Amino acid sequence: MHSTTRFMTRLLAAGAGLLLVAGQAVAETPAKELFGGAKLPSRTEPAPHGSYAKGCIAGAVAIPTDGPTWQAMRLSRNRRWGHPQMITLLERFSRDAASLGWGTGILVGDISQPRGGPMLFGHASHQIGLDADIWFTPKPPQPLSPQQREDLPFTSMLDKSKFLTVDSRRWTDTHARVVMQAASYPQVERVFVNPAIKRKLCDTWRGDRSLLGKVRPVYGHDEHFHIRIHCPTGAAGCKPQARVPSGDGCDKSLAWWFTDEPWAKPKKDPNKKPVKPRPVILSDLPKACAAVLAAPARPAEEAVLGSGMAAYSAPMAVAAPVQDIEAIINGTVLPDHGPMPQPRPFP
Repeated sequence: MHSTTRFMTRLLAAGAGLLLVAGQAVAETPAKELFGGAKLPSRTEPAPHGSYAKGCIAGAVAIPTDGPTWQAMRLSRNRRWGHPQMITLLERFSRDAASLGWGTGILVGDISQPRGGPMLFGHASHQIGLDADIWFTPKPPQPLSPQQREDLPFTSMLDKSKFLTVDSRRWTDTHARVVMQAASYPQVERVFVNPAIKRKLCDTWRGDRSLLGKVRPVYGHDEHFHIRIHCPTGAAGCKPQARVPSGDGCDKSLAWWFTDEPWAKPKKDPNKKPVKPRPVILSDLPKACAAVLAAPARPAEEAVLGSGMAAYSAPMAVAAPVQDIEAIINGTVLPDHGPMPQPRPFP
């Protein structure tokens, strides 16, 4: 891995063009190495730049590693950073989850890196401080040690002996209430879950079904669920994604996940020469991200969100649909496959 320190001390402001460090083009360095090496956020006002899967964040703050109703997990990843509105929401959600009987609160997984951007491993999104993962494991009564936070295994909600089927021995009504609580906040745009969990909610939820449309099926997400909030008001550099389709989502778009198509391996053209994917580099991201990397770091003692540091403000209206977000995540172009198929044996 290249030395991030020597790059960051020479990065110029946004739009300055390609930079050279010791004769090597910084522009060719994978962006995940630059952003993955940043240890602290920029000492600037909070501002997300770009889209959830292609951007960065200025002025991020960290959720405290421990709170009365939450604990941050996998601390070695240094991914507990986000926009103040995201951190404020998580703290509120943790209290609400505990009041629903979700142990003593929530276990918080990845949010974003100190300056956002692409990660060395694990996520395509989580780049602008507006995404957060919540474990499907409640916070236990006794605080977890740092080592336990690294080693505690995830718990899947699926019965792995069957195709896309929730394990009734693990899934409870409280799980459903907690997921739907996350979807209930006006600033939350989407809550991502496994397709089997979405179907379980469609079949069993007896509360306000108008919120079900926010709960979106996607690959994985059987061991945790993913909360995404809107672009903050006034964040001109933040690129919103398409609106959530109308309805509860318990329709033909969900049926698509229970067909073979989303799980089939991509067909390869035997006559086409394999091309090695080019990593995302700094120039692929919004121009502002170069300045985010170059900005001075906020001191560690000032980088954790404290009481009164930031208050929630109403989210801005979502703009017209953005066309460069993954079609599956948007849920707007899935094929029509008719009625919901019944579960079948896992292949």
